[in-house]
Amino acid sequence: MPNKPSYVHGHHSSVLRSHSWRTVENSCPHLLPHLRLDAKILDVGCGPGTITCDLAQRVPQGSVIGVDMSADVLKGAVKLAKEQGLKNVSFTTDNIYDLQYLDGSFDIVHVHQVLQHIDDPVRGMRELRRVTKAGGLVACRDVDYSATLWYPDIPSMKEWCDLYQDVAKSTGGDPNIGRRLHAVAREAGFQRDQIDASVATWCFSTQDELDFWCNMWADRTLNSDFKVKAKQGGFATDEDLERFAQSWRSFAKEEDGWCTLIHGQLICRV
Repeated sequence: MPNKPSYVHGHHSSVLRSHSWRTVENSCPHLLPHLRLDAKILDVGCGPGTITCDLAQRVPQGSVIGVDMSADVLKGAVKLAKEQGLKNVSFTTDNIYDLQYLDGSFDIVHVHQVLQHIDDPVRGMRELRRVTKAGGLVACRDVDYSATLWYPDIPSMKEWCDLYQDVAKSTGGDPNIGRRLHAVAREAGFQRDQIDASVATWCFSTQDELDFWCNMWADRTLNSDFKVKAKQGGFATDEDLERFAQSWRSFAKEEDGWCTLIHGQLICRV
């Protein structure tokens, strides 16, 4: 049996709140120039399907399949597609290590914030490459948590970031994989001249943006699977987590608050 990747966050409503915010423009802009109207796309680790449905709208003569390990989270994706009246998108459960599709099935295989959560990203990348057609593209994007920046500089926020990295690493993931995606792709069989590497950011600075991002993370710190793993691993106590959640809530009220997350991006040509 193939290994089943471990997901540090789980699918609490606070987690899905951030996932449902994601679109093609804010989460995979590197893919926009490569979208053909008739492209056949696989979206791996699609979660609630907002990026998947956005992609489907952009390839009206093509098709998009979204896959995720969680059947429950896919119920929301199916509902979203129905609400948007999309006929060229479908969803099914699947495992990045052992995708159910034949070699060379898709023009584009897309993966967003997934490789950071698996213990063998090279194996995952090889599988993405396998199901991509010759001449097709594998598009990846992942964060580098250690490069997260804040203003003003609040020590407890740096403590939280260190805690997050410890918890993520304890599940076998690499929360800083964004900086080495190109190295993963090379080990998976891509030549360096087949890889276009770039960087992009999420930046939260307006009051609405800070309210969304900071209060979402306060909720995730106290209610998602992250809390369970932090406590079980001995990385934090209830008191620690409450303190970090309060730091997030306080940061949301900073008049000049600014938070930026840096992401590595790849377009890999098969």
